[in-house]
Amino acid sequence: MKFGTALYTLFFGQLIGSDSFGNRYFERKGGRYMRPQRWVMYRGVAEPSKVPPEWHAWLHHVNDTLPKDLKKPYLWQKQHQQNLTGTNGAYYPPGSILSGGKRDKATGDYQAWKP
Repeated sequence: MKFGTALYTLFFGQLIGSDSFGNRYFERKGGRYMRPQRWVMYRGVAEPSKVPPEWHAWLHHVNDTLPKDLKKPYLWQKQHQQNLTGTNGAYYPPGSILSGGKRDKATGDYQAWKP
């Protein structure tokens, strides 16, 4: 967290809520003809992919409904997960060099190209 942002938040920010990652969301009421200003204070490393979709929509004024006021998620919806690309938790498909380079044998419908 930057010192300037923390100071600005202290003087002008109103805490609106937080998410499961520990990120805190703030708002400053705008003037008569201005939209409210919204921002997030990340917990730990500032990683924008840690912002869940419902909070992202609120931050960008897509909707004014707070995520805690939204309906419960559907049964088929997965829990939000930050982007793990470049970490040990990244997904590597079977046959990828980074996952060992072993892939299943071709089933016969595949013919290698020969020049």
